[in-house]
Amino acid sequence: MDAPELHRKRCKRINRRGDFRYLTFSCFKRQPFLMRDRARQWLVESIIEARRRHGFHLLAWVFMPEHAHILILPQKPPFSTSPILSSIKLPVAIHVRNFLVKNAPWFLAQMLDEQPNGKRAFRFWQRGGGYDRNIFSAKELYEKIRYIHRNPVRRKLVTRTTDWEWSSARDYAGMAPGKIPLDLDALTWMW
Repeated sequence: MDAPELHRKRCKRINRRGDFRYLTFSCFKRQPFLMRDRARQWLVESIIEARRRHGFHLLAWVFMPEHAHILILPQKPPFSTSPILSSIKLPVAIHVRNFLVKNAPWFLAQMLDEQPNGKRAFRFWQRGGGYDRNIFSAKELYEKIRYIHRNPVRRKLVTRTTDWEWSSARDYAGMAPGKIPLDLDALTWMW
């Protein structure tokens, strides 16, 4: 008798020039690994370096305790988000693991991923490509920006979007620039 085929959800990516991309990636088992400013700052640095390396525009972002949303516009062929996500996620995972090995080795048990094939790995991020959606209209683009900025309010982490410092909401409100510079000029073609 054949072994049952395991179904694994696949993330289908459409890599086209000019498409804004709404990306969501989660911490392993949706644990709140992004609660600490240290991990959030490593994610800020990683996004800045990935943008320098891959040349994408950043339009909006938010870091929640157990996941992150970013809205980008890839600028370089093949307009793929896979290498961008790898460049963002891998350095954070390495920083966190190195920090924990040195300062809190007991915490590594929460990151242990025992896979069906018997392999074991320590994970900061959930396996897989996360959620990736192409944005085709100005209406949808602005809906995603609002969704990103309202996420901390919906979760009752703050009462106003601009109270959450780990988001681009303050940039949109005309307050002090946020932790990651935005490329709002890239929005002008949608007007």
